[in-house]
Amino acid sequence: MATVELQFGALPLHVRTARLIAAALARRIGVEESLIDEVKLAIGEACSRAVDVHRRHAPTELVTVRFDDSDDVFSISVLDAGPPLDQVAGDADGSRPTVGELLDLAGTGEPEADASLQLPSGIGLALIEGLVDDVSVAARNDGPGTRVTMSWPRLGELLLPADDDDVLDGDF
Repeated sequence: MATVELQFGALPLHVRTARLIAAALARRIGVEESLIDEVKLAIGEACSRAVDVHRRHAPTELVTVRFDDSDDVFSISVLDAGPPLDQVAGDADGSRPTVGELLDLAGTGEPEADASLQLPSGIGLALIEGLVDDVSVAARNDGPGTRVTMSWPRLGELLLPADDDDVLDGDF
């Protein structure tokens, strides 16, 4: 496959399309079936975040999603064109809080706001980091915005024996 690129306007309905494409590509290149729901949830969170950033800061720009299967991994990069690292919650030491820590902080906002109706900034990325072993979140180096990259092992041919006769003989 090499690289497939998807671009879409900042509309929430396009997130579903990105999820479906990600699942189809993951299956086609051999990502383990038990990880497909993880792929769909992770790309949905990353794309929803990018759509929200675009709607607030760059409504005419397109969200970009890149799918790549090089080096025996399936990687997805979601790129937005908003302020770098917008909606990326961080601690003083540069690390990102967990979902639980963010939810604990949700009730510490302004007294007149009902914090139970709003999720804290960065909750989607914290969820992704809880799901996906290999995640990176960084400012884009090719322009303004943020790049969220997630990857999963590609199994495909790695699970197949080198010769069909080996299976018949019982040698694995």
